[in-house]
Amino acid sequence: GTDHAGIATQMVVERAIASQGLKRSEMGREAFLAQVWEWKAESGSTITRQLRRLGASCDWAHERFTMDEGFSRAVTKVFVDLHAQGLLYRAKRLVNWDPAFKTAISDLEVEPREVQGSFTRIRYDLADGSGSLVVATTRPETMLGDTAVAVNPRDERYAAMVGKQIAHPLTGRRIPVIADDWADPELGSGAVKITPAHDFNDWQVYERHKHIGWINIFDAEAKICAADGVPEKYVGMTREAARTAIVADLDSLGLIDGVEARMLQLPYGDRSGVVIEPWLTDQWYVDAATLAAPALAAVRDGRTQFVPKTWEKTYFNWMENIQPWCVSRQLWWGHRIPAWYGPTVKGDTIDYSDLKSFVGEPAGPLDVPSVIQEYYSGEWPGSGCSILVHDGEAEARAEAIALHERLPHRSAHVWRDPDVLDTWFSSALWPFGTLGWPSPPPVIPAQAGTHHGLQDARGDEVASNVAAGDAQPVMGPGLRRDDESKGGDDESEGGYGEGATLLARHYPGDVLVTGFDIIFFWVARMMMQGIHFMGEVPFRTVYCHGLVRDASGAKMSKSKGNAIDPLGLIDKYGADALRFTLTAMESQGRDIKLDERRVEGYRNFATKLWNAARFCQSNGIGGQSIDPPPASHAVNRWIIGEVAATTAALDAAIAAFRFDEYAETIYQFVWSRFCDWYLELTKPLLAEGADAGVAVETRAVAGWALDQILVLLHPVMPFITEELWHK
Repeated sequence: GTDHAGIATQMVVERAIASQGLKRSEMGREAFLAQVWEWKAESGSTITRQLRRLGASCDWAHERFTMDEGFSRAVTKVFVDLHAQGLLYRAKRLVNWDPAFKTAISDLEVEPREVQGSFTRIRYDLADGSGSLVVATTRPETMLGDTAVAVNPRDERYAAMVGKQIAHPLTGRRIPVIADDWADPELGSGAVKITPAHDFNDWQVYERHKHIGWINIFDAEAKICAADGVPEKYVGMTREAARTAIVADLDSLGLIDGVEARMLQLPYGDRSGVVIEPWLTDQWYVDAATLAAPALAAVRDGRTQFVPKTWEKTYFNWMENIQPWCVSRQLWWGHRIPAWYGPTVKGDTIDYSDLKSFVGEPAGPLDVPSVIQEYYSGEWPGSGCSILVHDGEAEARAEAIALHERLPHRSAHVWRDPDVLDTWFSSALWPFGTLGWPSPPPVIPAQAGTHHGLQDARGDEVASNVAAGDAQPVMGPGLRRDDESKGGDDESEGGYGEGATLLARHYPGDVLVTGFDIIFFWVARMMMQGIHFMGEVPFRTVYCHGLVRDASGAKMSKSKGNAIDPLGLIDKYGADALRFTLTAMESQGRDIKLDERRVEGYRNFATKLWNAARFCQSNGIGGQSIDPPPASHAVNRWIIGEVAATTAALDAAIAAFRFDEYAETIYQFVWSRFCDWYLELTKPLLAEGADAGVAVETRAVAGWALDQILVLLHPVMPFITEELWHK
């Protein structure tokens, strides 16, 4: 299945409507979401079409999307349950704010870049005229939000200044000199300006010195706003414009102690490409540390193992240092947060300046949690209190308050939280949310024991897969009934017979195959939520593969022009050649440098196999039974032994997740031992006038060996093996 990719999808649709002269804010939420669903209907199946073209053996009958109605119910339940358990809460904290998308993003969506910048040294004078100190900053504009200057408590240079007030040169505020270990005596002047609302380290200083307070000087677009004491001349300026203006104003006051050019590491949004702003906002958080503890234990005690094992270090490092997980995003596309806000009832009046939050699953004619009706009816029993529900935008809140002025006081106006959940919040539920949880899971039909997902890749997609002999797989020699590989028919034991459920059948799963770059984004969060809600790990093994890069090892990028279209390679060389290339180059987590020449080489391998099969067919060699035929001739006994040895080696490679060894072993056997040696050695045994008994034996052994090759190759090259199997 697929997830809804909140930020990325909204970005694509906003660009599309912008080309039509439209803006999301002008369209309104409902109309914009209609546009997103329309785009999803047109483009949302791109990924699954690609999977079909690649020949992925998925259970297409149970394809899911994170915004499906059933899956959305699971998302809402998890939010509500975590909130009721005290593991999900709303708090005012610093977040990585993307001014382009106007939303919070996670640490892992922030990309550090080295850019040319400068250190500006600014003199701060004490209010009593007894002296001054100098601070250095890369962001002079943030001084509008200064609430203190910190010095190290062991720095004798400033000991007499601690506790004194500084006359802020631009805002006129009095801010204190405080002693805190964050100030490094060996770095710069040893004094640092403290702007809690716009720096993560400064916020930690505020947490230790609450009396200094905080001032938020930016709006959602990272423009200067009319905060406490901010001169009007700066209001509305961008960060860059304010920086230039402030440095010029300080210079005219004689307060610039020097400017030094330096290379700086700045945080950029990996999608928007703009500088990320640490910004103080109200967001929803998950107590990730509590959920992480059992997920850490599960990997430590071996219930879940990483392959390669080295990735466990990455997992442990992230999980042991985990921070509260900000799960709210200021977007429209996604799962709407099931929270509402309304006035607090105080005696015979209601107070809109003191808001109360309500969390729950929407229900009833008002489509709000029952707790809202219960609260207002309970506070005003028998009063006939009326509840008016608004959508949650700022205008709706203002309307609610304005309406309250004109309507009886026994009416409450509530509005829904406008934010949506982080895409990874819903993706974390994938191992069980896709299987019908929390509703009664769907029953698996009795005949569902055999799934041949490849058979759905029909129509126009077949043509490009037939390149170099690829053909449409229907049943496949390498496929077997699912009930042969796991469980039985006793539903009480989690079997797959009549009445068994998807959840009982598939949770916990066996192996998760994923990229190492989303171990924390996805793997860790599935572990946390799976153990918390299901009481068991969601998978036993996590196989982390490498990333596909270009031939020189560079990360693929459309802007660089080095992106390789996999469908283009399939059109040119066939799906089997591409599949074999990726298998041969997958060396347990190492990145793959995808060179088109390798794909071409494995296309030639497919052609070699095709020609070998044609040679066999032209010599009266056909399909045989599963068991090897009796053989007395040395050549035939040799190839039977080679097939057995190859099969054992392939089994060992799969068990060890060494897919590169799998590909190399079968490649060498087919090309060298079967085609170049065995078939050449059989030619005199099949020639006219040769011993009839040996010829019969040779045809049987050759047909059996070719059958085994098709079976062994089928997982990697399903199309050509399917075609040859039936021919």
